[in-house]
Amino acid sequence: LGLPRVFSFCLFLHSSSAQIRYSIPEELTRGAFVGNIAKDLGTDVAKLAAANLQVLSDSDSQYFSVNVNTGVIMVSERIDREQLCGQNPRCFLHLKLAIENPVEFYRIEVEILDINDNPPEFPSEEVALRIYELASLGARFPIQPAQDPDVGTNTLQTYHLSANDNFNLNVKARTDGGKFPELVLERALDREFRAFHYLVLTAEDGGSPPQSSKIRITIQVLDANDNHPVFDRPSYGARLVENSPLGTLVVKLNATDVDEGPNGDIRYSLSSHNSAALRQIFAIDEQTGEIRVQGNLDFEEATVYEIEVEAKDMGSPTMEEHCSVVVEITDVNDNAPEIVLTSVSSPVQEDATPGTVIALIGVKDSDSGDNGQVRLQIAKELPFKLVSSFKEHFSLVTNGPLDREKASGYNITVRAVDSGSPQRATQKTFYLRIADVNDNAPNFSSPFDTAHIQENSLPGTSVFSVSASDPDEGNNAKLSYSIVDNGMQDVPISTYFRIDQDNGTIYTVRALDYEQDKVFQVPVEVKDAGSPALSSTAVVHVFVLDENDNAPNIVYPSVPKGSAFHQAIPALAEPGYLVTKIVAVDADSGHNAWLSYQLQESAEALPFQVERRSGEIRVAQALRESEDSHRLVVLVRDNGTPSLSASVVIVISPDENSVQDFSKSLDLPQSSPEDTNLTLYLIISLVSISLVSCVMFALVAARCLKAGSASWTFAGCCRGAGRKPASHFRGQMRPDGFIKYLDVGGAGLTSQAQNYTSCFSPMSDQSDFLFVKPFSHSSTAETVAAYEQVTSTLASPCDGQAQPNTDWRFSQTQRPGTSGSQNGEEAGAWPNNQFDTEMLQAMILASANEAADGNSTLGGGNGTMGLSARYGPQFTLQHVPDYRQNVYIPGSNATLTNAAGKRDAKNAAPAGGNKKKSGKKEKK
Repeated sequence: LGLPRVFSFCLFLHSSSAQIRYSIPEELTRGAFVGNIAKDLGTDVAKLAAANLQVLSDSDSQYFSVNVNTGVIMVSERIDREQLCGQNPRCFLHLKLAIENPVEFYRIEVEILDINDNPPEFPSEEVALRIYELASLGARFPIQPAQDPDVGTNTLQTYHLSANDNFNLNVKARTDGGKFPELVLERALDREFRAFHYLVLTAEDGGSPPQSSKIRITIQVLDANDNHPVFDRPSYGARLVENSPLGTLVVKLNATDVDEGPNGDIRYSLSSHNSAALRQIFAIDEQTGEIRVQGNLDFEEATVYEIEVEAKDMGSPTMEEHCSVVVEITDVNDNAPEIVLTSVSSPVQEDATPGTVIALIGVKDSDSGDNGQVRLQIAKELPFKLVSSFKEHFSLVTNGPLDREKASGYNITVRAVDSGSPQRATQKTFYLRIADVNDNAPNFSSPFDTAHIQENSLPGTSVFSVSASDPDEGNNAKLSYSIVDNGMQDVPISTYFRIDQDNGTIYTVRALDYEQDKVFQVPVEVKDAGSPALSSTAVVHVFVLDENDNAPNIVYPSVPKGSAFHQAIPALAEPGYLVTKIVAVDADSGHNAWLSYQLQESAEALPFQVERRSGEIRVAQALRESEDSHRLVVLVRDNGTPSLSASVVIVISPDENSVQDFSKSLDLPQSSPEDTNLTLYLIISLVSISLVSCVMFALVAARCLKAGSASWTFAGCCRGAGRKPASHFRGQMRPDGFIKYLDVGGAGLTSQAQNYTSCFSPMSDQSDFLFVKPFSHSSTAETVAAYEQVTSTLASPCDGQAQPNTDWRFSQTQRPGTSGSQNGEEAGAWPNNQFDTEMLQAMILASANEAADGNSTLGGGNGTMGLSARYGPQFTLQHVPDYRQNVYIPGSNATLTNAAGKRDAKNAAPAGGNKKKSGKKEKK
């Protein structure tokens, strides 16, 4: 290997053992020669071989091998002294040998010598030191020493430090020969000048040639809080407008500290010298130094704010710096005017005179100059105005009439506007109530009302409710109702009706009788509770509706109750022979007065039959000679609900010498010439009224056509003219002289004039005409208009005008066939309302006058029911059922009028006359 080899040999011989020592350097290569044991023992090599030389096993034997043939010891493994012996100055390996014949033991000791094969080594290549900048001079900072496993002169000998301005090197030696380096501070450190120092330390041994190693030393100078924060300006200034929004930036402060870390970390805060109010207005961010608005800036409270601010570092001890911030506030028009209501007089009477003081109003504005100049305004449409009393004080007074009924109160909005820029305004609304005075009379919803009530209703039955209103309020609008007895009636109206003074409901006091009173005129007064009280009146026309409360009355034959009427007929009477006729009347009206005739059922079959409609009793089958008299019970039943009836017993006896002579049996008085003249007067009156009506109709039609109406009716034009005829009712209506009601609905009139009623009495000295509409809530004015319309329809047609519809009494579905087409039970259709019935009853009674002329057609003929052809086609029997048999009086000129004159006053009332007139006729 080229390394110097040092061999030493020592021999210790004994009789049975010997010890040999060799010295070799470390790190010899394999196979390197250590020594020759045969030569060193002085023994022949062959002898050693013959003596069976053996190497005894040992821990150190692995490093060496012995050639038994030559006795040479060689290195078999690499030998590292530092690994085997460490820092021991001397290092030995041992080898044991043995031979036989004789047995001998040899111990070989090999000393390993050190060579400079290891340089000094530091634990790491770099080391970092942190030294406080205020460290005192002479301070020592040890550095970890370098390690050299070699020994003797080959081990570490010295250290070297690179050149610098602050540190020197000091090497400390220990008793065991170890050397430790130290850095010594020779000059004060300043972090702000140099924060890091970089040094190099070199370790060197004493080998030849010497070996060395280096370590880098990084010294960080730790900061000391030796510098205070510094603001970039000693003071700051800012300008803000008042009422700046919250969060508005005022100014951003800037302070610096050359220290680092906590020593250079600055925190901003408001100084304790600032007032608590200022602290509520401004706030500072301790990190950024931003001052922002956190409260309300009011120019009226302060125009300038001076803020003291301090900046502190986080070092220990803490160092701080102060500065001031001056904030100027710019004024704006930020105060709205304020309205103060000093007093309000509410409520105020609606009759207050103009100029009445309603309220006192004051205004103020915290601003000054133009910003404090205030104008006061109210809405122009209000009946009030503002009057300036003195500066900033106003009076609100009335400026016109007040009417509580039009406006019960006013929301008065007072608006105040200043003269600033921009303008600011405020408003205040208060409610002024108008007190009521009794200046309005109560008003009915309608001055005329129509009500209907069934006759025989129990006392206390509600008839109608009137309704009135008063636009006043309180007691002035508290209404009470009463019925007025104006003295125009024979009997006080209060004996028939009463009224609830609170709700205006009219009740009956007693049961009403249709046959006695058909219409009532009830004047109602309503009065308020004001002072003075005001009132108004209205009229309620109460129509009494008929009820089926009268049973049929058999006029012919007239026999005492419980007796029978005997009638003789020819024994050879053929089928169809007229035996007699039952004549009956009913005091009721309408359907309640429609009568039908029938035979009461009997055990034996009778050879007679009765016409259901006419009441004629005829022979149904031929009579036998041996038959005796027959007893018939004829029932007369009305059409009311429930139906009422009467009966008569007729005994019919066959007699060969019997001749019919009804004139004797009827015993009916003859009509007077005055009755005949009355019919003539009636015809003349109808013709005159018809002519007048035609002229009026033509004038109205021309007026409507001139107005450009494309579609019009008589009733429509009359109604459209807006004229209200005066009421024909004067006091209580007493239609005792009215016979029956005649329905003229459908006589070519419009739908507005349906179901009117004609009331006339051809039996009286004068004709009374009244057209009403009992089944409609129409006013009296409409009733009078209907009267004019129907009167023109009943009269003869005008020249140049179309004939009225002859089917004016029945619709197409109601109109029956002619009288000639009706036979027996299959008579014409029944009229479907009470007015058809009343019409026919009136016609039956009117036809009695015709019989006085000797031209009666009651038994047959042209079917005019005794009415003259002068009445026109309206009354021909082709339009009504054949009910003329009800007044059939064969062989006599007697009339039903005369027969009716013999009836009692109650039965005569529904037949056409009041008691006074009936008595007059009987006298005549």
